[in-house]
Amino acid sequence: MRFAPYLWTIPLSFWVLLGPIVTSVGAQEDLPAGRDLYLRTCASCHGPEGTGTSPTIVGFDIPLPDFTDCVFASREPFDDWVGVAHEGGPLRGFERTMPAFGSALSREELELVVAYVKGLCTDEQWPDGAFNLPLALGTEKAFPEDETVFKTTVGTGDLPSVMNKLIYEKRFGARNQIELVVPFGWQKLSAVDGSGVPLAGGADGDWNGGIGDLAIGLKRVLFHSLGSGSIVSFTLETILPTGNEAKGFGKGYTVFEPFITFGQFLPFDAFVQLQTGVEIPTDSDAGSREGLFRVALGRTFTPGGEWSRAFSPMVEFLAAREFEDGAATAWDILPQMQVTLNQRQHIMGNFGVRLPLTETSGRDPQLLFYILWDWFDGGFFEGW
Repeated sequence: MRFAPYLWTIPLSFWVLLGPIVTSVGAQEDLPAGRDLYLRTCASCHGPEGTGTSPTIVGFDIPLPDFTDCVFASREPFDDWVGVAHEGGPLRGFERTMPAFGSALSREELELVVAYVKGLCTDEQWPDGAFNLPLALGTEKAFPEDETVFKTTVGTGDLPSVMNKLIYEKRFGARNQIELVVPFGWQKLSAVDGSGVPLAGGADGDWNGGIGDLAIGLKRVLFHSLGSGSIVSFTLETILPTGNEAKGFGKGYTVFEPFITFGQFLPFDAFVQLQTGVEIPTDSDAGSREGLFRVALGRTFTPGGEWSRAFSPMVEFLAAREFEDGAATAWDILPQMQVTLNQRQHIMGNFGVRLPLTETSGRDPQLLFYILWDWFDGGFFEGW
């Protein structure tokens, strides 16, 4: 339902122009039928205007959603709403007071109802939840999220490390997001001299722990269209010198990192996500400008049934190159698998291996994994 399998055969620019027109025409044709079905089957609880009926009338105290509130209505993909309407609230770990309509209404009728309900949010500034694509281990998403992510990178080789990032993302307004990244971890350093500076090539030293350079980022969605299946965002991240440089937990100077992210639906529930940008140090003598390019290609499938646990295998290609004469581009490949861990599917895990492809000297393979909590959809221990 997110896209038609023939989208990729049409130039993107054509779909950017035509897609919203086609969507609008189809929505207008289906509106009376969807509204009629909604009023006959759903309005007794959710209200004739979609704002929810009073608890004194419905006879229970469970809060009912306001479908006209775009903060809520834009969040989830179309098919997830169809699934809850078809199977009932327990499908996603919600209350049984949301009954299953799969035996009373056909799939096509439920889709008409959901199309009508999602249309009650009339502010087109809000990107649809279908654009909340699986999070890759290296490539940022274009969609603005309300998420907390705990990410770990395990370095291999003679001097191993366990580096973590606690990432907090808060959406505000229709298109904006603020992000805070707190890195910390442990690593085994080479022997150090009297001033505590690591000596390259020395004997192995003790494990050292610490907090790295904190980062604050602002994201803004520039464009989104379900008709074209595309979303584009701009992010400016500021990395502050809060880490202990002598222990290898910081650079010792502030870095600005502006970048563009792009997400695109592909046929057969596949997707591609791109990120490109530049790192700009405030101290040009201590650090060099560096360009980055990342691309993640993946596909989501549900082997246990349409609304079962989702698996999203992905492969990323990551490149970085300093803006200096004679500098080489370092390429890595990162195969990985994201999986939803609970019924509500707002807790997810991902595991992958980052392998250097070029400039391999001194760069060892890394093991990466994360736990993601989409906290807008409920508490961490809800929906299991």
